[in-house]
Amino acid sequence: MIYVFDYATLKLIWWLFVGVLLIGFAILDGYDLGVGALLPFVGRTDAERRIVIRSVSATWEGNQVWFITAGGAIFAAWPLVYATAFSGFYVALILTLFALFFRPVGFEYRSKLADPRWRDAWDWALFVGGAVPALIFGVAFGNLLQGVPFHFDGDQRVFYTGSFWGLLNPFALLAGVVSLAMLTMHGAIFLQLRTEGALQDRARSAALLCGLVFLAAFALAGVWVASSLPAFRIASMPDANSAFMPLAKSVERTAGGWLGNYSRYPWTIAAPVLAFGATFVALYTFVALSVPNAFSGVPMDDSPAVPDGFIYFSFVTLTSTGYGDIVPIHPFARSLCNIEGIIGQLYPATLLARLVSLAIVRPRA
Repeated sequence: MIYVFDYATLKLIWWLFVGVLLIGFAILDGYDLGVGALLPFVGRTDAERRIVIRSVSATWEGNQVWFITAGGAIFAAWPLVYATAFSGFYVALILTLFALFFRPVGFEYRSKLADPRWRDAWDWALFVGGAVPALIFGVAFGNLLQGVPFHFDGDQRVFYTGSFWGLLNPFALLAGVVSLAMLTMHGAIFLQLRTEGALQDRARSAALLCGLVFLAAFALAGVWVASSLPAFRIASMPDANSAFMPLAKSVERTAGGWLGNYSRYPWTIAAPVLAFGATFVALYTFVALSVPNAFSGVPMDDSPAVPDGFIYFSFVTLTSTGYGDIVPIHPFARSLCNIEGIIGQLYPATLLARLVSLAIVRPRA
């Protein structure tokens, strides 16, 4: 029999496939979740809330397919991973599913009655359908970074030894805040592109607030990961091109292990830099659209599109101590620039110091 790919290549292809599906879900259905979470707050009247709902009602079903397909891909590629995740995270997944059930019912039944109490109840149901999954997804990934307590017996049966309340640990909750703030900001950006007038202004303000919360939580999570969060490292395993059993692999828990990829693959340092820089691009755009003449050197109009100058300005501010030919004028704009400049100086210094300390400690161990 002729094989097109070896086993190691197939595993990489499946990881890439699942990654693309999850990223597609976060991008496309992420703004649907964010819009739902913002519905009771940016929409002040029934007419405004109908506009918010209509902005996503035509696409949310198709966008949700990314998540379903990702679950099917995990089942097809790694049935043991699927079984472990869906049994260990059973309560969390049930809460997510019941929250997601509010979306189709809310979209269909909200306008069936004109009673304000009926419509307000469905508005808050749609809020639950957007905010709860966004929070739980972050909590789930926070637990995956820490490791999930389970083991296999001799017959390859999975035994999960944790509990639902154990999933709600401090780091996982912080990861949930990162996810919720990021997706809500995503939804607010989408709304300001699809609306106008007072509704657009409130969406812009919500995006600015959620962006600041995301930056704070993301930075705190990064410091936590770099300073005290242990990670698992493969200690021994059979040949990567063999279909080995899980019990044939052994791992060890190491301090600062999550920073190991920065040493082995230096290009991955660009990932958090891009996260910070892109978020500040959005924040600068919101400030410039909300406050006239907040920046000099950047022509602004009524369009919510991101000016190219802010992309340049954000990454220059993040990687240097100067502004270039764009200057913040408004005090809030200057404050944002100072925060980004501080992050740009402290992040590489902290990362390099941690990598050096790990390199010094490991030979002694």
